[in-house]
Amino acid sequence: MSKTDLTKEHKALYTAQATPALIFVPAGHYISISGKGDPNGPVFADSTQALYTAAYSIKNVYKQSGQDFTVSKLEGTWWVNSDSHNPVKEVPREEWHWQLLIRMPDYVVSAVVQQTLKAAFLKKQLPLLQQVTLSALAEGKCVQVMHTGPYSEEPATLQLMEDFIKQEGLTRNGRHHEIYLSDPRKTAPGRMKTILRQPVK
Repeated sequence: MSKTDLTKEHKALYTAQATPALIFVPAGHYISISGKGDPNGPVFADSTQALYTAAYSIKNVYKQSGQDFTVSKLEGTWWVNSDSHNPVKEVPREEWHWQLLIRMPDYVVSAVVQQTLKAAFLKKQLPLLQQVTLSALAEGKCVQVMHTGPYSEEPATLQLMEDFIKQEGLTRNGRHHEIYLSDPRKTAPGRMKTILRQPVK
């Protein structure tokens, strides 16, 4: 039985260089959960656990029907309710809003997801499973760059992206997007790789 691997099928979306570049991101299906607060806090950790539990539960259901797939990388979009030009530094982490995402194959449908999540909740008793949803995300034209190093050093890479956007005469057109290629539990901070993406127009 063949296994769908979206990271390989959409290689351009899951690789990036150290210098910003323009790419086009077509619409895709994602399971997601939204929240607010410090990414080092318990709500973020519990939301991540719920999303991965959902992803592997959905994978197992489809695998039984002969449509197996590799669970994709964790992703997240971030935003703040502020007019600040530098929200990462000026807005407290407790005020950050986020939506965590894991991409699903196009054949994954809402009815199966809802049924699977109900069964997973009864088995795992994770309340946040009830907040996981399946939705589409279409970002279109984006600027994308690879950040290597700890999350705390992202502002320098974000500045490279901001300079590129200005040089190209572009403007932001959506939420800041991150794709977490490394597992922080297994990777030294200096070797962490995170794709930073910004929809533009």
